[in-house]
Amino acid sequence: MNSPAAPGFWQRARRHPGFVIGGVLSLLLLLAAALSYVWTPYSVYDVDMDAKLLAPGVRHWLGTDAFGRDVVSLLLVGARASILVGVIAVGIGLVVGTALGLLASARRGWVEEAIMRMSDFGFAFPAILSAIMLTAVYGPGIVNAIIAIGIYNIPTFARITRAAANSVWSRDYVLAARASGKGPWAITWQHVLPNILPVLIVQATIRFAIAILAEAALSYLGLGTQPPQPSWGRMLAEAQTLMFQAPLLAVWPGAAIALSVLGLNLLGDGLRDVLDPRLQKRA
Repeated sequence: MNSPAAPGFWQRARRHPGFVIGGVLSLLLLLAAALSYVWTPYSVYDVDMDAKLLAPGVRHWLGTDAFGRDVVSLLLVGARASILVGVIAVGIGLVVGTALGLLASARRGWVEEAIMRMSDFGFAFPAILSAIMLTAVYGPGIVNAIIAIGIYNIPTFARITRAAANSVWSRDYVLAARASGKGPWAITWQHVLPNILPVLIVQATIRFAIAILAEAALSYLGLGTQPPQPSWGRMLAEAQTLMFQAPLLAVWPGAAIALSVLGLNLLGDGLRDVLDPRLQKRA
């Protein structure tokens, strides 16, 4: 099976419009977050009541909020929280879920059954519900939001890993490896994991988009990123009381969330198509 770095990957990727559009939008998200560390038009922590609710103009390209803060600066810095939550939360789900899925596929029997039933139990606690429970005990904050979203990702990755690994275990080269005396863990590490990596990469990209949505929802409810740190979800919450005075305040963070999620979903779908072995043969 060809790896993502194999000759022809980028040629196929460039011919896939979804992959290109998704890659550009995702790159813009990363660049916005990176740019905010070295430059923003104004400080996001300075309050200027004399400049509150200004319309878009030369000084403030997208206007200002109810505290006189520059909206462009808030959007740039708010991208940090989205990426931070997405990377760590998806990383938690990917590492733990993949390990559990590989264990279930390698051991089978009661081990597989126990892991799958725990996964079913995990699906009963969505990220928002988990965050509410953590908030009730430890208080609101971005750390609790990350933990809640990460826990919610674990059963998803466990199930996908187990299903993909089970299909690999039935392949001829795995049977030959078992006949040669290799143990289940050596086969898992040398044959199973490398062959399911494309599936995991695609799923991680899609879960990244879901994590951004979950972070925005939690911040909107006051359970995620806390003031004075900017967040797209909290920008939406603050804008809803000003819909008739400054409706654009809700448009900018909403557009940022929508474009980021759209880009990551298109990128994930594009990766799935480009990494599909059947499509590789046709390309």
